[in-house]
Amino acid sequence: MKTIAYLGPPGTFSEEAALGWGGPEDQLLPLASIPAVVTAVETGAATFGVLPLENSLEGSVTTTLDLLIRETSLRVSSELVLPVRHMLATRPGLQLHQVQVLHAHPQALGQSRRFVERCLPGAATVAALSNSAALTDALSDSRPAAAITTRRAIELQSAATLAHDIQDHPNNQTRFILLGAEDAAPTGQDRTSLCFAMPENQAGSLLNALQVLAQARINLTRLESRPAKEMLGDYIFLADIEGHRLEPHVAAALQRLQEQTTFFKVFGSYPRYRPPTPDAPARLSSSPS
Repeated sequence: MKTIAYLGPPGTFSEEAALGWGGPEDQLLPLASIPAVVTAVETGAATFGVLPLENSLEGSVTTTLDLLIRETSLRVSSELVLPVRHMLATRPGLQLHQVQVLHAHPQALGQSRRFVERCLPGAATVAALSNSAALTDALSDSRPAAAITTRRAIELQSAATLAHDIQDHPNNQTRFILLGAEDAAPTGQDRTSLCFAMPENQAGSLLNALQVLAQARINLTRLESRPAKEMLGDYIFLADIEGHRLEPHVAAALQRLQEQTTFFKVFGSYPRYRPPTPDAPARLSSSPS
Protein backbone atom coordinates (compact mmCIF):
# COMPACT_ATOMS: atom_id res chain seq x y z
CA MET A 1 0.00 0.00 0.00
CA LYS A 2 1.25 3.48 -0.81
CA THR A 3 0.13 6.98 0.13
CA ILE A 4 -0.23 9.52 -2.68
CA ALA A 5 -0.29 13.20 -1.72
CA TYR A 6 -1.98 15.76 -3.94
CA LEU A 7 -3.21 19.34 -3.96
CA GLY A 8 -6.65 19.09 -2.36
CA PRO A 9 -9.40 19.17 -1.48
CA PRO A 10 -11.02 16.00 -2.86
CA GLY A 11 -12.82 16.61 -6.14
CA THR A 12 -10.03 18.55 -7.86
CA PHE A 13 -8.24 17.63 -11.08
CA SER A 14 -5.20 16.82 -8.93
CA GLU A 15 -7.23 14.20 -7.08
CA GLU A 16 -8.34 12.76 -10.42
CA ALA A 17 -4.67 12.41 -11.38
CA ALA A 18 -3.87 10.80 -8.02
CA LEU A 19 -6.69 8.31 -8.53
CA GLY A 20 -5.18 7.43 -11.90
CA TRP A 21 -1.90 6.48 -10.22
CA GLY A 22 -3.39 4.83 -7.16
CA GLY A 23 -4.72 1.33 -6.65
CA PRO A 24 -7.64 0.04 -4.56
CA GLU A 25 -5.40 -0.48 -1.52
CA ASP A 26 -3.72 2.93 -1.70
CA GLN A 27 -4.46 6.00 0.40
CA LEU A 28 -4.88 9.49 -1.01
CA LEU A 29 -3.66 12.44 1.05
CA PRO A 30 -5.13 15.87 0.16
CA LEU A 31 -2.95 18.81 1.19
CA ALA A 32 -3.37 22.57 1.12
CA SER A 33 -0.48 23.54 -1.19
CA ILE A 34 1.98 22.27 -3.78
CA PRO A 35 4.97 22.76 -1.42
CA ALA A 36 3.10 20.73 1.22
CA VAL A 37 2.84 17.83 -1.24
CA VAL A 38 6.60 17.86 -1.78
CA THR A 39 7.33 18.07 1.94
CA ALA A 40 5.00 15.14 2.66
CA VAL A 41 6.99 12.91 0.31
CA GLU A 42 10.36 14.15 1.58
CA THR A 43 9.44 13.39 5.19
CA GLY A 44 7.80 10.01 4.57
CA ALA A 45 4.24 11.16 5.23
CA ALA A 46 3.50 10.12 1.64
CA THR A 47 5.10 7.70 -0.80
CA PHE A 48 4.46 9.80 -3.88
CA GLY A 49 3.29 13.31 -4.66
CA VAL A 50 1.17 14.53 -7.57
CA LEU A 51 2.04 17.96 -8.95
CA PRO A 52 0.52 19.93 -11.83
CA LEU A 53 3.31 20.85 -14.24
CA GLU A 54 1.75 22.67 -17.17
CA ASN A 55 -1.55 23.57 -18.79
CA SER A 56 -2.11 23.86 -22.52
CA LEU A 57 -3.72 27.31 -22.10
CA GLU A 58 -2.10 28.79 -19.01
CA GLY A 59 1.42 27.44 -19.49
CA SER A 60 3.73 26.10 -16.79
CA VAL A 61 2.90 25.97 -13.09
CA THR A 62 5.71 28.14 -11.78
CA THR A 63 5.44 26.93 -8.18
CA THR A 64 6.12 23.39 -9.33
CA LEU A 65 9.05 24.48 -11.50
CA ASP A 66 10.69 26.45 -8.71
CA LEU A 67 10.37 23.51 -6.32
CA LEU A 68 11.97 21.16 -8.83
CA ILE A 69 14.83 23.55 -9.56
CA ARG A 70 15.89 24.55 -6.08
CA GLU A 71 13.97 22.91 -3.25
CA THR A 72 13.81 19.14 -3.65
CA SER A 73 15.88 16.16 -4.70
CA LEU A 74 12.81 14.02 -5.39
CA ARG A 75 12.60 12.44 -8.82
CA VAL A 76 9.89 12.53 -11.48
CA SER A 77 8.80 8.91 -12.02
CA SER A 78 5.67 9.27 -14.17
CA GLU A 79 3.51 11.73 -16.10
CA LEU A 80 -0.19 11.96 -16.87
CA VAL A 81 -2.18 14.29 -19.12
CA LEU A 82 -5.79 14.99 -18.17
CA PRO A 83 -8.44 16.84 -20.17
CA VAL A 84 -9.80 19.89 -18.37
CA ARG A 85 -13.59 19.52 -18.32
CA HIS A 86 -15.59 22.17 -16.48
CA MET A 87 -19.14 21.41 -15.33
CA LEU A 88 -21.90 23.69 -14.06
CA ALA A 89 -23.53 22.17 -10.98
CA THR A 90 -25.96 23.08 -8.23
CA ARG A 91 -28.26 21.52 -5.67
CA PRO A 92 -30.99 19.27 -7.10
CA GLY A 93 -34.10 21.08 -8.26
CA LEU A 94 -32.53 24.41 -9.22
CA GLN A 95 -32.84 25.30 -12.91
CA LEU A 96 -30.36 27.24 -15.04
CA HIS A 97 -32.60 30.29 -15.43
CA GLN A 98 -32.95 30.53 -11.65
CA VAL A 99 -29.21 30.85 -10.91
CA GLN A 100 -28.32 34.25 -9.44
CA VAL A 101 -24.85 33.52 -8.00
CA LEU A 102 -21.94 31.68 -9.59
CA HIS A 103 -19.09 30.29 -7.46
CA ALA A 104 -15.89 29.54 -9.37
CA HIS A 105 -12.13 29.38 -9.11
CA PRO A 106 -10.82 32.41 -11.09
CA GLN A 107 -8.97 30.18 -13.56
CA ALA A 108 -12.03 28.03 -14.23
CA LEU A 109 -14.16 31.16 -14.62
CA GLY A 110 -11.73 32.58 -17.16
CA GLN A 111 -11.68 29.31 -19.09
CA SER A 112 -15.50 29.21 -19.24
CA ARG A 113 -16.10 32.85 -20.07
CA ARG A 114 -18.14 32.21 -23.24
CA PHE A 115 -20.71 30.02 -21.49
CA VAL A 116 -21.02 32.36 -18.52
CA GLU A 117 -21.54 35.44 -20.68
CA ARG A 118 -24.17 33.72 -22.81
CA CYS A 119 -26.07 31.61 -20.29
CA LEU A 120 -25.54 33.39 -16.95
CA PRO A 121 -25.19 37.06 -17.95
CA GLY A 122 -26.80 38.41 -14.80
CA ALA A 123 -25.23 36.10 -12.23
CA ALA A 124 -22.94 37.56 -9.58
CA THR A 125 -19.60 35.75 -9.42
CA VAL A 126 -17.85 34.69 -6.20
CA ALA A 127 -14.24 33.49 -6.18
CA ALA A 128 -13.47 30.06 -4.72
CA LEU A 129 -10.21 28.50 -3.59
CA SER A 130 -10.59 25.45 -5.83
CA ASN A 131 -13.01 23.83 -8.28
CA SER A 132 -14.15 21.48 -5.53
CA ALA A 133 -14.55 24.27 -2.97
CA ALA A 134 -16.64 26.21 -5.49
CA LEU A 135 -19.28 23.50 -5.40
CA THR A 136 -19.16 23.28 -1.61
CA ASP A 137 -19.71 27.04 -1.42
CA ALA A 138 -22.59 26.94 -3.90
CA LEU A 139 -24.38 24.13 -2.08
CA SER A 140 -24.15 26.02 1.23
CA ASP A 141 -25.23 29.35 -0.29
CA SER A 142 -28.76 30.35 0.75
CA ARG A 143 -29.23 32.11 -2.58
CA PRO A 144 -29.95 30.34 -5.91
CA ALA A 145 -26.32 29.45 -6.62
CA ALA A 146 -24.33 27.25 -8.96
CA ALA A 147 -20.64 26.43 -9.37
CA ILE A 148 -18.11 25.72 -12.07
CA THR A 149 -16.64 22.44 -10.87
CA THR A 150 -15.46 18.95 -11.82
CA ARG A 151 -17.26 15.68 -12.45
CA ARG A 152 -15.48 14.18 -9.46
CA ALA A 153 -16.71 16.95 -7.12
CA ILE A 154 -20.26 16.48 -8.39
CA GLU A 155 -20.06 12.77 -7.59
CA LEU A 156 -18.59 13.32 -4.13
CA GLN A 157 -21.11 15.99 -3.14
CA SER A 158 -24.20 14.46 -4.81
CA ALA A 159 -24.91 17.63 -6.74
CA ALA A 160 -26.95 18.09 -9.91
CA THR A 161 -25.28 18.86 -13.25
CA LEU A 162 -26.82 21.81 -15.07
CA ALA A 163 -24.40 21.81 -18.03
CA HIS A 164 -21.33 19.82 -19.01
CA ASP A 165 -18.11 20.76 -20.85
CA ILE A 166 -18.66 24.49 -20.54
CA GLN A 167 -14.96 25.33 -21.07
CA ASP A 168 -14.20 27.62 -24.02
CA HIS A 169 -11.46 25.37 -25.44
CA PRO A 170 -12.36 21.68 -25.81
CA ASN A 171 -8.71 20.64 -26.08
CA ASN A 172 -7.60 22.20 -22.79
CA GLN A 173 -5.31 19.77 -20.94
CA THR A 174 -3.15 19.69 -17.83
CA ARG A 175 0.03 17.64 -17.48
CA PHE A 176 0.75 16.17 -14.04
CA ILE A 177 3.93 14.56 -12.73
CA LEU A 178 4.48 12.02 -9.98
CA LEU A 179 7.34 12.66 -7.56
CA GLY A 180 9.07 9.98 -5.50
CA ALA A 181 12.41 8.90 -4.14
CA GLU A 182 13.47 7.37 -7.48
CA ASP A 183 12.64 7.86 -11.14
CA ALA A 184 11.55 5.03 -13.43
CA ALA A 185 13.54 2.27 -15.10
CA PRO A 186 14.11 2.52 -18.88
CA THR A 187 11.28 1.28 -21.10
CA GLY A 188 12.49 2.33 -24.55
CA GLN A 189 9.85 5.07 -24.82
CA ASP A 190 10.97 7.51 -22.18
CA ARG A 191 11.30 11.21 -21.44
CA THR A 192 13.91 12.99 -19.32
CA SER A 193 13.27 16.34 -17.63
CA LEU A 194 16.15 18.59 -16.59
CA CYS A 195 17.29 22.15 -16.04
CA PHE A 196 20.52 24.05 -16.57
CA ALA A 197 22.07 27.52 -16.52
CA MET A 198 24.58 28.92 -18.99
CA PRO A 199 27.61 31.15 -18.35
CA GLU A 200 26.56 34.78 -18.60
CA ASN A 201 27.71 37.09 -21.38
CA GLN A 202 28.85 34.29 -23.68
CA ALA A 203 27.37 34.66 -27.14
CA GLY A 204 25.95 31.42 -28.51
CA SER A 205 26.15 29.50 -25.22
CA LEU A 206 22.54 28.30 -25.38
CA LEU A 207 22.91 27.39 -29.04
CA ASN A 208 26.00 25.36 -28.24
CA ALA A 209 24.13 23.51 -25.50
CA LEU A 210 21.25 22.66 -27.79
CA GLN A 211 23.65 21.48 -30.47
CA VAL A 212 24.93 18.86 -28.04
CA LEU A 213 21.45 17.32 -28.10
CA ALA A 214 21.07 17.73 -31.85
CA GLN A 215 24.41 16.08 -32.57
CA ALA A 216 23.35 13.11 -30.43
CA ARG A 217 20.04 12.96 -32.34
CA ILE A 218 18.09 13.57 -29.17
CA ASN A 219 14.73 15.22 -29.72
CA LEU A 220 14.03 18.29 -27.56
CA THR A 221 10.30 18.35 -26.81
CA ARG A 222 10.10 21.32 -24.43
CA LEU A 223 12.26 24.33 -23.59
CA GLU A 224 11.48 27.33 -21.43
CA SER A 225 13.19 29.63 -18.94
CA ARG A 226 12.64 30.77 -15.37
CA PRO A 227 14.39 33.60 -13.51
CA ALA A 228 17.31 32.26 -11.49
CA LYS A 229 16.20 34.50 -8.58
CA GLU A 230 19.72 35.72 -7.99
CA MET A 231 20.35 38.63 -10.37
CA LEU A 232 18.19 40.32 -12.96
CA GLY A 233 18.90 38.75 -16.34
CA ASP A 234 19.99 35.36 -14.97
CA TYR A 235 17.82 32.47 -16.12
CA ILE A 236 17.41 28.74 -15.62
CA PHE A 237 16.45 26.76 -18.72
CA LEU A 238 14.10 23.83 -18.35
CA ALA A 239 13.99 21.10 -20.96
CA ASP A 240 12.30 17.81 -21.76
CA ILE A 241 14.10 15.42 -24.08
CA GLU A 242 13.21 12.04 -25.53
CA GLY A 243 15.16 9.14 -24.06
CA HIS A 244 16.20 7.85 -20.64
CA ARG A 245 19.14 9.28 -18.73
CA LEU A 246 20.64 5.77 -18.41
CA GLU A 247 20.71 5.10 -22.16
CA PRO A 248 24.37 5.39 -23.22
CA HIS A 249 23.89 8.03 -25.94
CA VAL A 250 21.64 10.11 -23.66
CA ALA A 251 24.01 9.80 -20.70
CA ALA A 252 26.95 10.89 -22.88
CA ALA A 253 25.05 13.90 -24.22
CA LEU A 254 23.95 14.95 -20.74
CA GLN A 255 27.54 14.75 -19.56
CA ARG A 256 28.70 17.01 -22.41
CA LEU A 257 25.83 19.38 -21.69
CA GLN A 258 26.70 19.54 -18.00
CA GLU A 259 30.29 20.46 -18.86
CA GLN A 260 29.02 23.60 -20.63
CA THR A 261 26.75 24.78 -17.82
CA THR A 262 27.14 26.54 -14.50
CA PHE A 263 24.14 24.73 -13.00
CA PHE A 264 22.74 21.36 -14.06
CA LYS A 265 20.05 19.11 -12.59
CA VAL A 266 18.13 16.11 -13.93
CA PHE A 267 14.60 15.88 -12.49
CA GLY A 268 14.12 12.30 -13.63
CA SER A 269 13.48 9.92 -16.50
CA TYR A 270 10.11 8.23 -16.94
CA PRO A 271 7.93 6.60 -19.63
CA ARG A 272 6.17 9.04 -21.95
CA TYR A 273 2.43 9.27 -21.41
CA ARG A 274 0.42 7.58 -24.13
CA PRO A 275 -2.99 9.17 -24.78
CA PRO A 276 -5.98 6.91 -25.29
CA THR A 277 -6.96 5.76 -28.76
CA PRO A 278 -10.23 4.23 -30.05
CA ASP A 279 -8.62 0.80 -29.84
CA ALA A 280 -6.82 1.17 -26.52
CA PRO A 281 -7.67 2.66 -23.13
CA ALA A 282 -5.64 5.43 -21.60
CA ARG A 283 -2.31 4.25 -20.18
CA LEU A 284 -0.30 5.96 -17.49
CA SER A 285 3.37 6.45 -18.10
CA SER A 286 4.09 4.03 -15.26
CA SER A 287 2.45 2.27 -12.36
CA PRO A 288 4.43 3.12 -9.21
CA SER A 289 4.67 0.49 -6.54
